[in-house]
Amino acid sequence: MYKEKKVVVVLPAYNAALTLEKTYKEIPFDLVDEVILCDDCSTDNTVEVAKKIGIKEIISHTKNTGYGGNQKSLYNRALEIGGDIIIMVHPDYQYTPLLLPAMVSIIGNDLYDVVLGSRILGKGALKGGMPVYKYIANRFLTFTQNVLVNHKLSEYHTGYRAFSRNVLVNINFNANDDDFVFDNEMLSQIIYKDFGIGEVTCPTKYFEEASSINFRRSAKYGMGVLWVSLVHRLNKLGLMKSKIYQKPETATA
Repeated sequence: MYKEKKVVVVLPAYNAALTLEKTYKEIPFDLVDEVILCDDCSTDNTVEVAKKIGIKEIISHTKNTGYGGNQKSLYNRALEIGGDIIIMVHPDYQYTPLLLPAMVSIIGNDLYDVVLGSRILGKGALKGGMPVYKYIANRFLTFTQNVLVNHKLSEYHTGYRAFSRNVLVNINFNANDDDFVFDNEMLSQIIYKDFGIGEVTCPTKYFEEASSINFRRSAKYGMGVLWVSLVHRLNKLGLMKSKIYQKPETATA
């Protein structure tokens, strides 16, 4: 709890058995009220590990829905249990939960509606082992996105994100894609609705057990990101009307 606001951490898991416990142990439970894990039909024993380390709120998908589909289940559940500040942390231990107090305080003190853990601020990305080609692609895509959506972020591709309840109930995230481009659609919706976004410097770790997508899927993701940004611009100009920018039917404060 932070200033009478319920803090919920959500963990989108897929084959995270080897790294889940490391991630979980760094969560500051003096601040966090609930942890929700969604297992997206893993082929390892992620669910068994989650139960062993004490995670009580577990969603188990009977078929793989994708990274975006995983997040939809998590955010809907976090809202159902009354979350006021919802933070997504990847259970693959690429991002440390030790930054949670800083991110929670920024939202809890009404400074920003959304906080991103940025790998690009400072020198955390390459120092942490990010492949050079991914770093270059990140820089190119982020520059192009900033131009198209008329905003300024250091990166749009981090998986470390904190949201106020007000954001999640007022963007139509359930209409988004079920794959990796979901993250960028969410940021596009947030910028479209003029919610404030803050960033904090975040170290990151690339290692064998950490999740990553291959070059082919990275290329597909990059094209999807550019399309999202173009759709954003066209909607702002009134030349297109996409359902992802419409008010969600179940929006409640």
